[in-house]
Amino acid sequence: MAGVQLAFVLFKYFPFGGLQRNFMQIAETCRQRGHDIRVYTLSWQGDAPPGFEIVIAPVRAMANHKRYERFASWLREDLARRPVDRVVGFNKLPGLDVYYCADPCFEDKARTQRNPLYRLTPRYRHFAAFERAVFGKSGHATILMLSSTQQTLFVKHYGTHAGRFRLLPPGISQDRRAPPDATAIRAAFRGEFGLSDNDLLLIQIGSGFKTKGLDRSLRALASLPAELKARTRLIAIGQDEPRPFERQIRALGLGRQVSILKGRDDIPRFLLGADLLIHPAYNENTGNVLLEAVVAGLPVLTTAACGYAHYIEEADAGRVVPLPFEQARLDRLLVDMLSDEEARRQWARNGLAFADRADLYSRPQRAADIILGSAA
Repeated sequence: MAGVQLAFVLFKYFPFGGLQRNFMQIAETCRQRGHDIRVYTLSWQGDAPPGFEIVIAPVRAMANHKRYERFASWLREDLARRPVDRVVGFNKLPGLDVYYCADPCFEDKARTQRNPLYRLTPRYRHFAAFERAVFGKSGHATILMLSSTQQTLFVKHYGTHAGRFRLLPPGISQDRRAPPDATAIRAAFRGEFGLSDNDLLLIQIGSGFKTKGLDRSLRALASLPAELKARTRLIAIGQDEPRPFERQIRALGLGRQVSILKGRDDIPRFLLGADLLIHPAYNENTGNVLLEAVVAGLPVLTTAACGYAHYIEEADAGRVVPLPFEQARLDRLLVDMLSDEEARRQWARNGLAFADRADLYSRPQRAADIILGSAA
């Protein structure tokens, strides 16, 4: 195929967000196949990859939904002046040819998790309209789905034609897999963080601590039996405002046992050095970090609210808290998992075996196939 001009659109880019990493993998795959990449965004953190044209829209507003409205209008005008072959969106907005569906159904959340008065607000009207522009019956965008559960909800609320959906496999980066020298990396990591063989390290990884359930993790840690609690630490990593959780840490008396770190690029070391990934999310479309832990041989404790929780059960690589969520169930499972070293070893072995046999890696390539196929 001759080179085509692709426009990728996302509200903001920073190096450590899950959506942002998925965007980068897919856009880079398209670039490597010889196509031109233009990126429209409201903000960009970090270096621009070679061969990418980064366009930061000059729009401002006090409220996010107003900024997004102005961004969509400015984008439409710029694309009219400088047309492209396909517009690929990673957030919901009008005018897309392909939409990468990383976010859950807004309309369903508004109707099931909010007061009915919320639907009278300008914020609701904005996000509902932008979602309808993508999923409504009059829309034409090809929709790259990460979760079949979410597809059901979009069809329920918008009557979206089934032929517009394409379900993608996971896209776990190969650098998350346990390398041959994993044991040496683990030992060096634990030495750096002052962890003895008897110490237990929980990690929680992901920007958006509130949605990811960091508050639940802290309560579970605080509830551990005294002896187990004394030798357990938690490190949370992500781009978010830590102060509400620092207050909770102090209130629970966990100041010496919990560290909150900003997003970083050496996550594979943490996956190899920890004893358990805890991820009790309130809701999550997928949850790539669950599979990143599996392929690194790290047992997982998560909730059924995550779209990828079923992989933990299929791989037998940890435990899943069922819905409706109960804090006491999470607390009990955490005690059980931390107390049973042999079970953790077996979950690790199961995860590594699953990493060898399951397709957990091809999402960028498959997404690029669909994007470029629609641009043919």
